[in-house]
Amino acid sequence: MSAFIHSIEVWLMEYGVFSLLFISFADSSFFPIPPDVLLIPLGIANPDKVFAYALLTTAASVLGAAFGWVIGKRLGRPVLKFIISESKIIRVEEYFAKYGAMAILISAFTPFPFKIFTIFAGISNVKLNVLIIWSIIGRGARFFLEATIILYLGAKAGPYIQEHFTQITLIGGGVVIIAYLLYLLIKNRTKPINITKR
Repeated sequence: MSAFIHSIEVWLMEYGVFSLLFISFADSSFFPIPPDVLLIPLGIANPDKVFAYALLTTAASVLGAAFGWVIGKRLGRPVLKFIISESKIIRVEEYFAKYGAMAILISAFTPFPFKIFTIFAGISNVKLNVLIIWSIIGRGARFFLEATIILYLGAKAGPYIQEHFTQITLIGGGVVIIAYLLYLLIKNRTKPINITKR
Protein backbone atom coordinates (compact mmCIF):
# COMPACT_ATOMS: atom_id res chain seq x y z
CA MET A 1 0.00 0.00 0.00
CA SER A 2 2.81 2.43 0.88
CA ALA A 3 4.53 1.65 -2.44
CA PHE A 4 1.29 2.44 -4.27
CA ILE A 5 0.90 5.76 -2.43
CA HIS A 6 4.55 6.61 -3.16
CA SER A 7 3.97 5.98 -6.88
CA ILE A 8 0.99 8.37 -6.74
CA GLU A 9 3.19 11.00 -5.04
CA VAL A 10 5.81 10.68 -7.80
CA TRP A 11 3.13 11.01 -10.47
CA LEU A 12 1.59 14.05 -8.78
CA MET A 13 4.98 15.80 -8.60
CA GLU A 14 5.05 15.93 -12.40
CA TYR A 15 2.14 18.39 -12.37
CA GLY A 16 3.62 20.79 -9.82
CA VAL A 17 1.29 23.49 -8.47
CA PHE A 18 -1.82 21.94 -10.02
CA SER A 19 -1.18 18.72 -8.10
CA LEU A 20 -0.51 20.74 -4.95
CA LEU A 21 -3.89 22.46 -5.26
CA PHE A 22 -5.70 19.18 -5.93
CA ILE A 23 -4.08 17.23 -3.12
CA SER A 24 -4.55 20.12 -0.67
CA PHE A 25 -8.27 20.22 -1.47
CA ALA A 26 -8.74 16.44 -1.53
CA ASP A 27 -6.79 15.73 1.68
CA SER A 28 -9.31 17.79 3.65
CA SER A 29 -12.26 15.72 2.45
CA PHE A 30 -11.45 12.30 0.96
CA PHE A 31 -7.83 11.74 -0.17
CA PRO A 32 -5.26 9.75 1.89
CA ILE A 33 -2.13 11.73 0.93
CA PRO A 34 -1.36 14.98 2.84
CA PRO A 35 -0.27 18.08 0.88
CA ASP A 36 3.02 18.28 2.81
CA VAL A 37 4.53 15.61 0.53
CA LEU A 38 4.26 18.06 -2.38
CA LEU A 39 4.59 21.38 -0.57
CA ILE A 40 8.00 20.49 0.88
CA PRO A 41 9.80 19.39 -2.35
CA LEU A 42 8.18 22.17 -4.38
CA GLY A 43 9.22 24.72 -1.76
CA ILE A 44 12.78 23.40 -1.66
CA ALA A 45 12.98 23.53 -5.47
CA ASN A 46 11.57 27.09 -5.56
CA PRO A 47 12.39 28.79 -2.22
CA ASP A 48 11.43 32.21 -3.61
CA LYS A 49 7.87 30.91 -4.07
CA VAL A 50 7.57 28.86 -0.89
CA PHE A 51 5.24 31.28 0.92
CA ALA A 52 3.04 31.54 -2.19
CA TYR A 53 2.87 27.73 -2.18
CA ALA A 54 1.95 27.77 1.51
CA LEU A 55 -0.82 30.29 0.81
CA LEU A 56 -2.21 28.22 -2.08
CA THR A 57 -2.02 25.06 0.01
CA THR A 58 -3.91 26.73 2.86
CA ALA A 59 -6.61 28.14 0.57
CA ALA A 60 -7.19 24.84 -1.24
CA SER A 61 -7.16 22.93 2.05
CA VAL A 62 -9.81 25.22 3.56
CA LEU A 63 -12.00 24.81 0.46
CA GLY A 64 -11.57 21.05 0.83
CA ALA A 65 -12.60 21.33 4.47
CA ALA A 66 -15.82 23.03 3.40
CA PHE A 67 -16.41 20.19 0.92
CA GLY A 68 -15.81 17.66 3.70
CA TRP A 69 -18.37 19.52 5.79
CA VAL A 70 -20.90 19.21 2.95
CA ILE A 71 -20.18 15.48 2.68
CA GLY A 72 -20.88 15.05 6.40
CA LYS A 73 -23.97 17.25 6.23
CA ARG A 74 -25.50 15.44 3.25
CA LEU A 75 -24.37 11.83 3.73
CA GLY A 76 -24.15 11.67 7.52
CA ARG A 77 -22.33 9.27 9.82
CA PRO A 78 -22.30 6.18 7.50
CA VAL A 79 -19.77 7.87 5.20
CA LEU A 80 -17.16 7.84 7.97
CA LYS A 81 -17.37 4.06 8.20
CA PHE A 82 -15.76 3.88 4.76
CA ILE A 83 -12.78 5.85 6.09
CA ILE A 84 -12.24 4.80 9.72
CA SER A 85 -13.37 2.21 12.25
CA GLU A 86 -16.30 2.68 14.62
CA SER A 87 -13.94 2.99 17.58
CA LYS A 88 -12.14 5.93 15.93
CA ILE A 89 -15.46 7.56 15.11
CA ILE A 90 -16.35 7.38 18.79
CA ARG A 91 -12.98 8.94 19.65
CA VAL A 92 -13.64 11.81 17.24
CA GLU A 93 -17.04 12.30 18.88
CA GLU A 94 -15.30 12.54 22.25
CA TYR A 95 -12.87 15.15 20.88
CA PHE A 96 -15.76 17.27 19.64
CA ALA A 97 -17.68 16.85 22.90
CA LYS A 98 -14.62 17.81 24.95
CA TYR A 99 -12.96 20.50 22.85
CA GLY A 100 -15.70 21.80 20.54
CA ALA A 101 -14.34 24.04 17.78
CA MET A 102 -10.81 23.57 19.14
CA ALA A 103 -10.98 19.96 17.87
CA ILE A 104 -10.96 21.40 14.34
CA LEU A 105 -7.98 23.60 15.18
CA ILE A 106 -6.05 20.68 16.69
CA SER A 107 -6.73 18.37 13.74
CA ALA A 108 -5.90 21.11 11.22
CA PHE A 109 -2.38 21.52 12.58
CA THR A 110 -1.45 18.09 13.91
CA PRO A 111 -1.02 14.69 12.16
CA PHE A 112 -4.65 13.73 12.94
CA PRO A 113 -6.55 12.92 9.69
CA PHE A 114 -8.11 16.33 9.01
CA LYS A 115 -10.76 14.94 6.63
CA ILE A 116 -12.36 12.95 9.46
CA PHE A 117 -12.89 16.10 11.49
CA THR A 118 -14.23 18.15 8.57
CA ILE A 119 -16.77 15.46 7.70
CA PHE A 120 -17.72 15.03 11.35
CA ALA A 121 -18.13 18.80 11.66
CA GLY A 122 -20.90 18.53 9.06
CA ILE A 123 -22.46 15.57 10.84
CA SER A 124 -22.34 17.45 14.17
CA ASN A 125 -23.93 20.59 12.68
CA VAL A 126 -20.89 22.73 13.40
CA LYS A 127 -21.44 26.06 11.65
CA LEU A 128 -19.58 26.28 8.35
CA ASN A 129 -18.04 29.66 9.19
CA VAL A 130 -16.63 28.19 12.43
CA LEU A 131 -15.03 25.34 10.46
CA ILE A 132 -13.57 27.78 7.93
CA ILE A 133 -12.12 30.16 10.55
CA TRP A 134 -10.37 27.43 12.54
CA SER A 135 -9.24 25.66 9.37
CA ILE A 136 -7.60 28.86 8.13
CA ILE A 137 -5.78 29.32 11.44
CA GLY A 138 -4.72 25.68 11.87
CA ARG A 139 -3.83 24.85 8.27
CA GLY A 140 -2.23 28.24 7.69
CA ALA A 141 -0.05 27.90 10.79
CA ARG A 142 1.06 24.41 9.74
CA PHE A 143 1.93 25.17 6.12
CA PHE A 144 3.54 28.54 6.78
CA LEU A 145 5.64 26.98 9.54
CA GLU A 146 6.88 24.41 7.02
CA ALA A 147 7.55 27.19 4.51
CA THR A 148 9.60 29.07 7.11
CA ILE A 149 11.66 25.95 7.88
CA ILE A 150 12.26 25.45 4.14
CA LEU A 151 13.35 29.07 3.74
CA TYR A 152 15.92 28.77 6.54
CA LEU A 153 17.17 25.21 5.99
CA GLY A 154 16.91 24.90 2.22
CA ALA A 155 17.49 21.36 0.95
CA LYS A 156 18.01 20.15 4.54
CA ALA A 157 14.39 21.02 5.34
CA GLY A 158 13.05 17.84 3.71
CA PRO A 159 14.77 15.29 5.94
CA TYR A 160 14.45 17.60 8.96
CA ILE A 161 10.67 17.94 8.64
CA GLN A 162 10.27 14.24 7.83
CA GLU A 163 12.26 13.24 10.92
CA HIS A 164 10.62 15.73 13.29
CA PHE A 165 7.19 16.12 11.66
CA THR A 166 5.16 14.80 14.59
CA GLN A 167 7.07 16.87 17.14
CA ILE A 168 6.86 20.01 14.98
CA THR A 169 3.12 19.73 14.51
CA LEU A 170 2.41 18.84 18.12
CA ILE A 171 4.55 21.68 19.51
CA GLY A 172 3.20 24.12 16.93
CA GLY A 173 -0.33 22.95 17.65
CA GLY A 174 0.27 23.49 21.35
CA VAL A 175 1.42 27.06 20.68
CA VAL A 176 -1.69 27.74 18.57
CA ILE A 177 -3.96 26.34 21.29
CA ILE A 178 -2.24 28.37 24.03
CA ALA A 179 -2.63 31.50 21.89
CA TYR A 180 -6.32 30.67 21.47
CA LEU A 181 -6.80 30.18 25.21
CA LEU A 182 -5.05 33.47 25.94
CA TYR A 183 -7.32 35.16 23.44
CA LEU A 184 -10.39 33.76 25.21
CA LEU A 185 -9.01 34.82 28.59
CA ILE A 186 -8.34 38.39 27.44
CA LYS A 187 -11.71 38.54 25.68
CA ASN A 188 -13.56 37.45 28.83
CA ARG A 189 -11.68 39.92 31.01
CA THR A 190 -12.43 42.85 28.73
CA LYS A 191 -16.16 42.14 28.53
CA PRO A 192 -18.18 45.06 29.91
CA ILE A 193 -20.12 44.32 33.09
CA ASN A 194 -23.82 44.99 32.71
CA ILE A 195 -25.29 46.58 35.84
CA THR A 196 -29.04 46.62 35.91
CA LYS A 197 -31.27 48.18 38.50
CA ARG A 198 -33.37 45.84 40.52
